[in-house]
Amino acid sequence: MATNRNLDLFERAKRVIPGGVNSPVRAFKAVGGTPRFVKRAQGAYFWDADGKRYIDYIGSWGPMILGHGHTAVLEAVQKAALDGFSFGAPTEREVELAEAILAQVPSMDMVRLVSSGTEAGMSAIRLARGATGRSKILKFEGCYHGHADALLVKAGSGLATFGNPTSAGVPPEVVQHTLVLEYNNIPQLEEAFALHGKELACLMMEPIAGNMNFVRASLPFMQRCRELCTEYGVLLVFDEVMTGFRVALGSAQAVYARSLPGFAPDMTVLGKVIGGGMPLAAFGGKREVMEQLAPLGPVYQAGTLSGNPVATACGLATLTEISKPGFYEELGRKAQLLISGLKAEADKAGVDFCGDSEGGMFGFFLFKDLPQNYARVMTTDNTRFNTLFHGLLDRGIYIAPALYEAGFISAAHTDADIADTVSAAAEAFALLSR
Repeated sequence: MATNRNLDLFERAKRVIPGGVNSPVRAFKAVGGTPRFVKRAQGAYFWDADGKRYIDYIGSWGPMILGHGHTAVLEAVQKAALDGFSFGAPTEREVELAEAILAQVPSMDMVRLVSSGTEAGMSAIRLARGATGRSKILKFEGCYHGHADALLVKAGSGLATFGNPTSAGVPPEVVQHTLVLEYNNIPQLEEAFALHGKELACLMMEPIAGNMNFVRASLPFMQRCRELCTEYGVLLVFDEVMTGFRVALGSAQAVYARSLPGFAPDMTVLGKVIGGGMPLAAFGGKREVMEQLAPLGPVYQAGTLSGNPVATACGLATLTEISKPGFYEELGRKAQLLISGLKAEADKAGVDFCGDSEGGMFGFFLFKDLPQNYARVMTTDNTRFNTLFHGLLDRGIYIAPALYEAGFISAAHTDADIADTVSAAAEAFALLSR
């Protein structure tokens, strides 16, 4: 008799791991059903514990920009592993990776390597506070910057409401200095700076928010963020853990600089792609700010596995491949082909649909028009999304198991993969139009 090995593994996992998973979204609680336990992956696909193949549009939530198991990356990792996993001492390769990152992101003069996006984000905030001598920070509702205590907050209904914790275990006094505003709301931003600007250490934002699906900061909003930060001496911190080297070779800040000449953040947080799928992240900025870090300055940050030789080898090999001419043009073409194909089939089925993409990152909503903030995203019909999700999953298409997550396409996806995805979506949209 056939068995569902995914279900068996999930039941087994729940006995020894909280919720059966090591990161909450993997549990499928938002969409229902049984998580797929991945057995192996190659190129644009992965196979679950039952041996079923899926076209993968999460790519380990962004890092696998080349696809799974890219030959050059595998060779670099295998060679590095033979020399040693970790030394707790500096290596030439971490210097090379730092140089490679800085060469493509000119807003940074120096960079510090760490092991996770959460670690990079919390370290950037500590550095901003140390460099400015101020305590308050500003973030936007719907922007996720890792699970550091000071950032696990939600916005209130009024202007510039200081956050309440959105996780148990975070004391209110820890987030009392965290100000939360609505994304893309310029009047609210201006009033918040008028009230608190001289007390703010930094404004941290995702330039393209990937944890309320895919929502861009508008050009006027971005320009006003930069102007106000400059006026009040507040550090503008770009969280590019998701968008860094994913939407463009120069990251999202390069995309905005095309329309806003001279635009640059003061600090940048990176992750995912720079590690190529290995645990690696970074934060960086201008020299005068970064030199406030220990051992040069008074702001402490450390990590045993920071810049470890296997992860840096993986990251360097990935950056080498994505730096080749035409890489992002082709990646962006495929993402646009996917979104336009999905839109065409949704229109045929009479299903409200809108989507957007930049480089190898995309998102879509069951709306007529693209939302501009988290409040609008939250009005999504979960039931309809869940029907679409499972309609695609049953047909071998794996998108994020939550409507608040962006999607990712890789260099390994082919036009045939996209055509198969659009064909599956046509059948799934038919379920929504009944």
